[in-house]
Amino acid sequence: MARETPATLTEALLAGPRGRRLLLEYARIADEGAREHAQDSFCSGVFYAAHHLDAGSGTTCVIYGPDADQPFPTVPPEEVARRLADVPLPDVTEKDLRAALAAATDSARYWQEPDGEDVLAMTDPILRELRSVAEHIGASEHARWWTTGVARDEQWSLRWSKRHNRVAPVRKVLTAWLRRVVAEEKRAARERPTDPTAAHSGEWWSAPLGVACSTRALDDGSPAALWFVEDSAGENRAWARRQIVPGDIDTFEVDGAAAWGHLCQRFPLEVTAQKRHDWYRTTGRDGRWVLPDWHAVAEEYGGVHLTVAGYLAAAGIAIDVDGDTASVIAGWAPDEAFWLTGDVRAEGDIVEWVRNDMDETWAAVRRPG
Repeated sequence: MARETPATLTEALLAGPRGRRLLLEYARIADEGAREHAQDSFCSGVFYAAHHLDAGSGTTCVIYGPDADQPFPTVPPEEVARRLADVPLPDVTEKDLRAALAAATDSARYWQEPDGEDVLAMTDPILRELRSVAEHIGASEHARWWTTGVARDEQWSLRWSKRHNRVAPVRKVLTAWLRRVVAEEKRAARERPTDPTAAHSGEWWSAPLGVACSTRALDDGSPAALWFVEDSAGENRAWARRQIVPGDIDTFEVDGAAAWGHLCQRFPLEVTAQKRHDWYRTTGRDGRWVLPDWHAVAEEYGGVHLTVAGYLAAAGIAIDVDGDTASVIAGWAPDEAFWLTGDVRAEGDIVEWVRNDMDETWAAVRRPG
């Protein structure tokens, strides 16, 4: 289990499944830009190797065409690593980093086993070659904001529906949340099997859903939450509004596994019975599970922010809490802040964002608030 926070961005990128996936996606972008698609390309190698490593191999991919009846080529990780070593890495651009981070976030899944690409990225041959990609990205000025705390002056909330739902008072939301989690734990302990491999699933996330949340604006003015969505449904419209965060709000920064483990140790909430099956599938760990008691956290902190580096290093892994207990960061987006106080308020016009499916970019259309 993990408990330490990597000392550098390079190490953070190599430490967790989302970081390693980002490196793999960046290498794919570099390979696609350097050469045309070929059977012996790095991208082809990733595709075939990941297919064989995926827990759902044979059910998650269908091939059409004249060779559809032929078996998938077998490309071992060692061969993929050899091809990766030959991929020229271009100068880092904001666009390529954004695309790689978006792909790494979109492919997150905490209710089932890691997909083939995630498994491939953690094999020793690939991991050794990914270090050079991590060092390349880690040295770029475009990735510097990934290690920074919450950007208080540039926070935007986002919703994917035009309908505006009134937000209930935070304390009321957190009280209801706590009661629901405690009740679900009792029910799951009575009704669900203790075998972690049993076919059961439930609420796999560990975020305080229901309270206000926000991310910073990127250099082009678009909210980070537009681009970095776990298990995206492919939405093409969103509505954003600026959030005013008072300077005296104490925000807990989650910059890696150590910070999350510390938060769970101080404010533990038992969730073993209800999380056992989902979190076993995503981490392979069987044991006691907790998550932060957000109702209790709100007594001391007005917000909790997950840095991009923290997300890449620690999301989706079993994080050690006290030796016998662990937790998982699940259902968070990179750079996302959840606000546990009613002092954060919306201000200004609502901005509608529309996605161009051709080039996968977002453009703003002003709408009155």
